[in-house]
Amino acid sequence: MALAPALIFDLDGTLVDTAPDLLGATNAVLAAEGRVPIDPASLRHMVGFGAASLITQAMAATGPAVAAGDLPALVAIFIAHYRAHIADFSRPFPGVEETLKELKAGGARLGILTNKPAELTGLLLDRLGMSGLFAAVYGAGRKSYTKPDPRIFHDVVADLHAEKAGASPAVMIGDSITDLTTARAAGAPCILMSYGYTPVPARDLGGDLVLDEFAQLSTALKNMALL
Repeated sequence: MALAPALIFDLDGTLVDTAPDLLGATNAVLAAEGRVPIDPASLRHMVGFGAASLITQAMAATGPAVAAGDLPALVAIFIAHYRAHIADFSRPFPGVEETLKELKAGGARLGILTNKPAELTGLLLDRLGMSGLFAAVYGAGRKSYTKPDPRIFHDVVADLHAEKAGASPAVMIGDSITDLTTARAAGAPCILMSYGYTPVPARDLGGDLVLDEFAQLSTALKNMALL
């Protein structure tokens, strides 16, 4: 009997609209440095490469670039603020919870692969009541490597099927070039969501499929013979 497919999801910009709370944490850093805040539209193009990258981009957009030696302290401000406000305004995108429940009930094995720190990933999923949907959750720090290293993708797939032998279809579902690069390096197909956080429109990245709504995912997976 074939194994159920392994569906590997990015988190920010794919499953959950975390931009409002990431914006709050970023602007807390900027305020501490006497900088003007950035707006939501600007932030959406900065997300997806980790807190240090986000802060570096935000500082460059509002004045002189941050000195490398100052970055750890700014990251600490960001993390402290974000941890305290991680689900104030962050919510799953439309159709996410219903579709994930449908996929899980149909036998698919669901995992998360994000470059958000593992501790914060777990906290966000708990606060949103989504933790029980996923059989494996991998955030930054769980391994010594992160996306787009293909090893982390294979780790999630192996974890999802730890109790079974054999191979099964696996697909990366995300919103950015990081997700696409991970999938390509791992030899897996990649579905991108057009509403996510990316400076380059998802349709221009070269994914196998681009969806405008998360609720379209089940049909798309069936059409790709992954379900």
